[in-house]
Amino acid sequence: MFGLSKGKYMVRVAVTDHDVRAAQSLRYLAFHGGDGCDVDPFDADCVQILIENTATQTLVACFRLLPLARGSDIGRSYSAQFYNLSALEGFQGPMVEMGRFCVHPDHHDPDILRVAWGAMTAYVDENHVEMLFGCSSFQGTNAEDYLDAFTILRQRHLAPRRWLPRVKAPQVFRFARLLRRTPDAKLAQLRMPPLLRTYLLMGGWVSDHAVVDSHMNTLHVFTGLEIAAIPEARKRLLRAVAR
Repeated sequence: MFGLSKGKYMVRVAVTDHDVRAAQSLRYLAFHGGDGCDVDPFDADCVQILIENTATQTLVACFRLLPLARGSDIGRSYSAQFYNLSALEGFQGPMVEMGRFCVHPDHHDPDILRVAWGAMTAYVDENHVEMLFGCSSFQGTNAEDYLDAFTILRQRHLAPRRWLPRVKAPQVFRFARLLRRTPDAKLAQLRMPPLLRTYLLMGGWVSDHAVVDSHMNTLHVFTGLEIAAIPEARKRLLRAVAR
């Protein structure tokens, strides 16, 4: 993953305070708009990943990784603030939480997301990770804007019962209980966050409720991906990007 380069994009690990501040500034711009720094206590324990346009020396995307030795460590994760993850404490393999993923609002090249997943694939392979997880966010806190997407999640992508996160946050949208409708599949795909779409294409699953996060102005669902469940054809495509 270190120094991964594809086309005009390069992925690298933040190594200086300046690198970390650049990521935090991009996060603030993407999540809140304007100038500022998106900072929280989890940054200190995370590996910060930067994706840069090598031609312009511009930071176009970033995310952070929190490695965990096994499920019993999941209480240390960012996601554990919002979800009761006790069901996942029994997971025996290495895990990694992917968080704060964002793309600069002026850059819309789909290759940015492909390169990001290539980097994640390299990290997973190098560190023998068995589960990738995080919070996948819908912009805004009005669930009515995403009913078709939530209905598709309820019908096709709920977590296996053995791993299902339980409610912890004070304000949630229980879409698995409430939604009984025929979704517009095309509209659902349009409203689904690109990162979440990619998780689902690889066999990922979600919590049965969304957390209303007023601080970040998002609705988010816990998202998990068991590496062993990724289809072999998809793994080959990802590893081709990762090389």
